[in-house]
Amino acid sequence: MNLAAPWVLVLLPLPLLLLRLLPGQARQHGALSLPPAIAAAFHPVDAAPARRHARGTILFLAWIALVLALSGPRAERTLGVIPASGRDIVLVLDLSGSMQKEDFDLDGQRVSRLAAVQEVGARFIRGRAGDRVGLVVFGDRAYVAAALTHDVSAVAHQVETAQIGVSGKATAIADGLGLAIRRLRSRDAESRVIVLLSDGQDTTGVVDPVAAAATASRLGIGIYTIALGPADLETAPRARDAVDSETLRRIAEAAKGQAFRVRTTADLLAVTEAIDRLEPSLADAPPIRSWHEFWPWCAAAGFALLGVSLVLQARETA
Repeated sequence: MNLAAPWVLVLLPLPLLLLRLLPGQARQHGALSLPPAIAAAFHPVDAAPARRHARGTILFLAWIALVLALSGPRAERTLGVIPASGRDIVLVLDLSGSMQKEDFDLDGQRVSRLAAVQEVGARFIRGRAGDRVGLVVFGDRAYVAAALTHDVSAVAHQVETAQIGVSGKATAIADGLGLAIRRLRSRDAESRVIVLLSDGQDTTGVVDPVAAAATASRLGIGIYTIALGPADLETAPRARDAVDSETLRRIAEAAKGQAFRVRTTADLLAVTEAIDRLEPSLADAPPIRSWHEFWPWCAAAGFALLGVSLVLQARETA
């Protein structure tokens, strides 16, 4: 509990100072002549001083209440919410057939690329509290699996339940990237970011993904790319399901972002931590503090006491 304007309390003794410093007004009393016999038997009780004292006390209490209201009594409280960061992030997830390949280790077990992405990606999204996050998935075609929202838990759930085949088994990187750009280009967020994750080559898109990334750059949208898989076209051009890491690197460079190469689950974890450093989350930001104001109660008490004083004055003059 504290006061917003504690200096106002210096006004509290003002009525007492005025009573002491200002000259009092002489009161005029009426005179009534009575015969001596009647005057001897008649001893009226003058209740006026007691009433004046009570009304003065009430007025002083009203003054105290109103001065307290002006001083702004309040109590600090912590809100269980996280402020908005002003950042929009769209995760673009490859759901092509090659994501079924089991070449990642997770908690001591051999898992598919998709399972590793689901585990790490969902954790990454839940850590983006304060951001607006969306999800675009692509295979033969791209579609929005989750619109941009502050409900990061809902988007993380969409990542965890994504299934290969719902959008075809080819790899239309440009289509997924283009759909994410369309979702972000009209947003007025302070920062707009795409995280593109793929383990293959662009096979069905009719648009050059690097050209799409250049468009994103002109719109002020940054792109981070994650090339997922043990083999890539540069080192093993004949390997099945090799990732086109060179194209993903060029996409990131065209959009003034950063490219990451992921071969293991540990690499994937390191990438999410790196993106967290590049785009800091508000999840660990200090909580929002607000004030519970008590001045309306003090003001109401002060005006109620003034009302009582007016009623007493009306009865005196009646």
